[in-house]
Amino acid sequence: MLNIEHIGIAVKSLDISVPLFEKLLNTTCYKTEAVASEAVKTAFFKQGETKVELLESTSADSVIAKFIEKKGEGMHHIAFEVADIYAEMKRLQNEGFVLLNETPKNGADDKLVCFLHPKSTNGLLVELCQEKK
Repeated sequence: MLNIEHIGIAVKSLDISVPLFEKLLNTTCYKTEAVASEAVKTAFFKQGETKVELLESTSADSVIAKFIEKKGEGMHHIAFEVADIYAEMKRLQNEGFVLLNETPKNGADDKLVCFLHPKSTNGLLVELCQEKK
């Protein structure tokens, strides 16, 4: 069973979006982090068991910058927590899903991550994530 770990939202500015989401979610941002490998700065909020991750590009040619240029700010991905990312990647690949990376990579919030291509998931970018051990 896959549990929703977080919902990723692409934003132009964390300086503008963090206060907005603090009001919207009625909670404070508990963590910000730069992820150099993805050229993003992130801000995290927790609502119940689910987290919301805001993503701001740190480079004009990053995936998030291109996403915002094409689609505007908004929902970027949904992340599912898995117990064994390697086994889940293999299972999903065997089911016909297309992985965007062959091995897990380091992601925000001390996680190993892998993304599934939106063309194989009805247009939704899906992230698998597992706590680093």
